[in-house]
Amino acid sequence: MMTRTFPAPTAIFRHAALLVTAALILAPFVWMVSLSIKPPGEIFRASFSFWPEQFYGIENYTKAITKVPVLRYMLNGVIVCASILALQIAVCAPAAYALAKLEFAGRDLLFALVLIALLLPHEVLALPLFILGAKIGILNTYAALIFPYVVSPFGIFLFRQFFKTIPDDVVHAARLDGYSELGIVWKIMIPMALPAIIAFGIFSVVGHWNSLFWPLIAVRDHSLMPPPLGIMAFKNEEAGSDYGPLMAASTLVVAPLIIAFLAAQRWFIEGISAGATK
Repeated sequence: MMTRTFPAPTAIFRHAALLVTAALILAPFVWMVSLSIKPPGEIFRASFSFWPEQFYGIENYTKAITKVPVLRYMLNGVIVCASILALQIAVCAPAAYALAKLEFAGRDLLFALVLIALLLPHEVLALPLFILGAKIGILNTYAALIFPYVVSPFGIFLFRQFFKTIPDDVVHAARLDGYSELGIVWKIMIPMALPAIIAFGIFSVVGHWNSLFWPLIAVRDHSLMPPPLGIMAFKNEEAGSDYGPLMAASTLVVAPLIIAFLAAQRWFIEGISAGATK
């Protein structure tokens, strides 16, 4: 006779905690999507229902797109995030390779400085960066949104941890084949570190797509505003108390990040877990 086994209490507790945490995280997004398809009269009702009695999604999303240039804000976000990510990989990958695979005086000290830089919030550098941007004349341009983030301590740390998992014999073999150190980085290490690059790419894009503090300081022109700053301008100038279009605009801004993460979650988990093995 087959004996039925039940999950251990610790497994039940663990799954219950995960479900509760997931519900708390998803609740604001569900609420946002629900409000984006409701008419004004149903938004502030005491009782909650996800689906409205009168579907108002077409009107809200049409107003969100036509009243202010939400699509332009999203295009700005794509330009800024893609430029930052490309430059971060170009800078962080060689630096991480040097810290992981090269022997030189002061390597451990440099890595310690990278770890210290991880502890510093970017906001503490806002004033000197603003003064520097004003001195060289890049404020209110794309450059002001991009160049302060070119060097990423987290990117250097993550790539270094992943490069440490690649056997040194691979590097020695590449040197015997005549590759330069930069050639090893771009032709050997980067292709092997694709999971780490995808994981870092998700962190980078999400962080800078959602950034509000520095863009609020760096740009004033509406044609340069990234999504969060554009949404704030939308609320102040157009929406007022019309929360349906505001929630529709917020949903449009958040949707690409969710889709990108769901598409790349397997590589994201692999990149994070591989970097944690050293």
